[in-house]
Amino acid sequence: MSVRRVGWWVLLLASLLPALGLTVLRLGAWEAGPAIRLVSFTPYAVVAYALALLLLLGAARRRRAVLVAALGVVAALGLHASWLAPLVTGPPAPGGAGQAAATERVVVMSSNLLMGRADTAQVVRAAVDADVDLLVLQEVTQRALAGLDRAGLDELLPHRIGFPVTGERPFADTVGTMVFAREPLGEPRPLGTVLQSWEVEAEGLVLLAVHPSAPTDPEGWVRDHALLREAARERGADLVVGDLNATLDHAPLRRLVDDGYRDAVEQSNGGWQPTWPANGLFAGLPGPLVQIDHVLAGPGLRAASARTVAVDGTDHRALLVEVLVEARRLGRS
Repeated sequence: MSVRRVGWWVLLLASLLPALGLTVLRLGAWEAGPAIRLVSFTPYAVVAYALALLLLLGAARRRRAVLVAALGVVAALGLHASWLAPLVTGPPAPGGAGQAAATERVVVMSSNLLMGRADTAQVVRAAVDADVDLLVLQEVTQRALAGLDRAGLDELLPHRIGFPVTGERPFADTVGTMVFAREPLGEPRPLGTVLQSWEVEAEGLVLLAVHPSAPTDPEGWVRDHALLREAARERGADLVVGDLNATLDHAPLRRLVDDGYRDAVEQSNGGWQPTWPANGLFAGLPGPLVQIDHVLAGPGLRAASARTVAVDGTDHRALLVEVLVEARRLGRS
């Protein structure tokens, strides 16, 4: 076998085998061990399948078996493309004068502060620039909260629930989840996740501000997502916002989609907007790889726009979303 032929096989297997593995994990809805983390990279199978297809088509004239394999790759490529297509091909957000009069915009922002290390002034500046109504923060520490208030958050969004957590035990600084709002908030209810998650009434809507366990703790991840789905269904939540430590390829988020929740980036045709890791955790890569930060809109709500914002000091990009809500649901005329 020639060196060129060996190189062809190496490239083919190096692209095809990982892609097939991601397809199997996605279809099997695996929720155990390292599989949870691997599923996050499902969108990249499109690139791998495309490379495999080019290699196969280059040799298809010589062997019928190669042509059959190429057709199989086309089918797999089409399947993955169908999973990604809603990010850019969904129906347009409502518009027009009649609809504008019947709706109000609620601007929602979510940001993980990476154990309080994020540049809090940048967080507040982004909230000011976007005229944010609801701000959901994860991994809030006492020091970070003090920095947020020094930057003017207490004046911009004077109402808050949740509390910062700072401690010596491992990862204690990841626990604190808080909600900040222009209007008074209802009585918060903890949701029982390992990291703080809350249910609270905000802007006339039932908000779940969430931060389930990371998939490095698979059992905790599965348990927390089950708790969040149960809370969303029982309380009829309107918004699920936060660092969900899961992508739309993970089974727990797909279950929420089945329940009627829509991811704001997908619903607004926002395209590919990964949020993590944004701080160079993987050397040599140009930016974030996966979207694990979300605003999920329940039935009767619609995301008009969604975009990410860079914040220094944290490994997450912040997420800014404009949500359209019927004015009567907010109690406004």
